[in-house]
Amino acid sequence: MSEPSSLSEACPAELGRPLFREGGAGSRVAGRGALRVGLRVVGDRLPAEIQQRDALFRRMLALADVLSVALALVVVTSIGDGALRLPALLAAPAVVAISKAIGLYDKDELLLHKTTLDEAPRLFQLATLFSIGVWLLESAVVDGGLGKVEFVAVWGIALVSALAGRAAARGLANRISAPERCLMLGSREASVLVESKLALRGGGGTHVVAREELENERGDVVVAGRLRELVDAHDAHRLILAPDATDSDAVLDAIREAKALGVKISLVPRFSEVLGSSLVYDDLHGVPVLAVRRFGLSRSSKILKRAFDLLVAGVGIAATAPLLVVAAIAIKLDSSGPLLFRQTRVGRGDQPFQIFKFRTMVRGADELRAELEHLNEADGLFKIAQDPRVTRIGRWLRRTSLDELPQLFNVLRGEMSVVGPRPLVIEDDRLILGWHRQRLDITPGMTGHWQVLGSSRVPLQEMVAIDYLYVVNWSLWSDLKYLLQTVPYVLRARSM
Repeated sequence: MSEPSSLSEACPAELGRPLFREGGAGSRVAGRGALRVGLRVVGDRLPAEIQQRDALFRRMLALADVLSVALALVVVTSIGDGALRLPALLAAPAVVAISKAIGLYDKDELLLHKTTLDEAPRLFQLATLFSIGVWLLESAVVDGGLGKVEFVAVWGIALVSALAGRAAARGLANRISAPERCLMLGSREASVLVESKLALRGGGGTHVVAREELENERGDVVVAGRLRELVDAHDAHRLILAPDATDSDAVLDAIREAKALGVKISLVPRFSEVLGSSLVYDDLHGVPVLAVRRFGLSRSSKILKRAFDLLVAGVGIAATAPLLVVAAIAIKLDSSGPLLFRQTRVGRGDQPFQIFKFRTMVRGADELRAELEHLNEADGLFKIAQDPRVTRIGRWLRRTSLDELPQLFNVLRGEMSVVGPRPLVIEDDRLILGWHRQRLDITPGMTGHWQVLGSSRVPLQEMVAIDYLYVVNWSLWSDLKYLLQTVPYVLRARSM
């Protein structure tokens, strides 16, 4: 294919979809650059609409970082005896430079799912480096000095406000900019899977505008040489490729062709189904090699996870003791029957155990299940949104997730973990076959990825695959992250 002889040949004359929605703050942000939106700038290798969207996210995140450290300094000096000096204004460019150095502005343009919580370790570094800088330059920044407690306060306020500010900045950027237009290249099954995952996160500022077959039955890439035509036809900002074999020469050629068009590329490799993100990139003298972490937890990791469970369960029981008493009294006053519901679940290493919950159903509810099978709303599991067996207090307990609190005692006994694979009843566990059974190499948990996604909305076979990947990718940070993500879902009454 010959190179275009002029920019007019490389870029269509007609305008594409505008980057910002008409009216409101978005139209003001675009400014004079809005006249160029929709024109593909091949010379820059990135279409103008993509560059402006990415720039918006970077600027919003930089503003959030600056405001977070400014808030930390203002709050601490206002409470204490110190006062800010004029050199404190240098904190703004300093924090932006630190954030850039540790990569806090470079990932959003690559990702389909942009999340602030995943940045917490790097924001921890940012807050720490900023606090050290304030300590080293204390006399130049603050008149009157700061004490040890005040330095800790600067660090804590900067960290928390950076997390909250970045989440708000991403939400605002998504609202004032048009969705990123994605063209899905792959099988129908892969397209449905990706779109369903995007829907679980509310789209996240992305929209799949079309789907095209990537390969034929023989494995040949049928879109080779047609990518420019497809990208222009759908005004695509990103290509999502889901090939059956990522190492074929035809797929590699398609990726090279897509990169030359200046659109973003997301690759859904098949090996992610069993490896997840548990890969470490190795460099063998310029040849990239993927190293795969061992399956399961090492002895030290098991000790660390158990210590985390005991800490969270102990604090949780102490903090919720009044709620436990109130719930117990309400259950006894509402209906006859035992206080706790006990049910056999399959635990780590296929060992059964008795799970504890506050009773939310009438006596003999298990015997009524067969009569209600026709009302089941879940795929593989038994779930009825308006289950007639649930008592009045039981509905309130389920809506607030208070019925799950007795499982903290399961955690203390070592039968459950705070975070882990979902514990299944024996009947459902019998449906799990093959390598999916390795999900129970880790103790089942009170919450996990399945809870955050909405347990009743995730089909059984997909849920156990997610559980398997949780085992593959386990880290203490992932447990803490799922625990934090569970809180807003419980508050929004999206619990089990």
